[in-house]
Amino acid sequence: MSKTLNLAAAAAAATAVFVSAPYASATAGREHPKPVVTDVKTVAPFDWSAGEVPENITVNPDSTLTVSMLGSYAGQRPELVRLSANGQHKTVLVTGVLGDGFTGNTRGSDGTIYYNVWSKDASRAGVWKLPPGGHPSRVAALPADGLPNGLAIDPAERTLYVTDSIKGTIWAVPVAGGQARAWLTDQALARDPKAQLSFGANGLRYHNGALWVTNFNKATLLRIPVTAAGKPGRIHQVTDGEVGIDDFNFLSSRSDIVFTARNTQNKVDMVYPNGTKVTVLTAADGLASPTATAVRGHELYITDAGLAAPHHAQLQGARINLARLQGR
Repeated sequence: MSKTLNLAAAAAAATAVFVSAPYASATAGREHPKPVVTDVKTVAPFDWSAGEVPENITVNPDSTLTVSMLGSYAGQRPELVRLSANGQHKTVLVTGVLGDGFTGNTRGSDGTIYYNVWSKDASRAGVWKLPPGGHPSRVAALPADGLPNGLAIDPAERTLYVTDSIKGTIWAVPVAGGQARAWLTDQALARDPKAQLSFGANGLRYHNGALWVTNFNKATLLRIPVTAAGKPGRIHQVTDGEVGIDDFNFLSSRSDIVFTARNTQNKVDMVYPNGTKVTVLTAADGLASPTATAVRGHELYITDAGLAAPHHAQLQGARINLARLQGR
């Protein structure tokens, strides 16, 4: 989430496919010669003035979408909503407290939705859950002077991981509930306190035995192996130069190709396993402060927070052309 948020108000700023390294290198840093992402459309428009400031997205097994809304960025209450695949039907699942923000969200195999609450109130700050047919409750508290951002669950569904964009930390939270612990604090996750938008560790995904993390201020995408003992391995920098990088997602569960949302640049980049990258969507495609991406088969979803006037908040969809991605 690449944004300053004085929780009451803030000013807006400004399936397994791998491509060969030579082909990726030849296309790095410029538009793909054969567009990989096409047919961009608005899946669902959002009302920014009502607090519908989309921050994060999860694709559910039934093809519905769970979207967390910041709310307070527009001076409204945050919401957790479910959208139909075509965006025509919206259900508000949870409405938060004025002054708070809902950031990352993820899903357990039993349908429980987990989401972060960013709050200056210590009684609310932390990771929350919404079981199917149940009511929201807090799983674990997190520091009220931090910024819980990205959220991921491990494959065994024992641990939730949370990036803290202020403290430069990844927190580990027991799914069953309990005290959060600092899983990793490192300079690679730290923010630049002198930056206008001072945020470190941001987006987060658990993928193929590792936590993948973005650092907004350092413009990096990192891969951190999770050892058999559940501890962090050596940090590997996948790529850098991703100015404005927010959240991201993978082409598939088997692929290490990543689609990154570059919030302040109004771009979506495709990052190859060797670190080279290609811009696949820009402001010309309607991007407006993209905060996150998600993939369902051939469909790429992008949440646009619309932070700058005229605040064009929306959920976009586009088609991933797998044949072109393979260079055919």
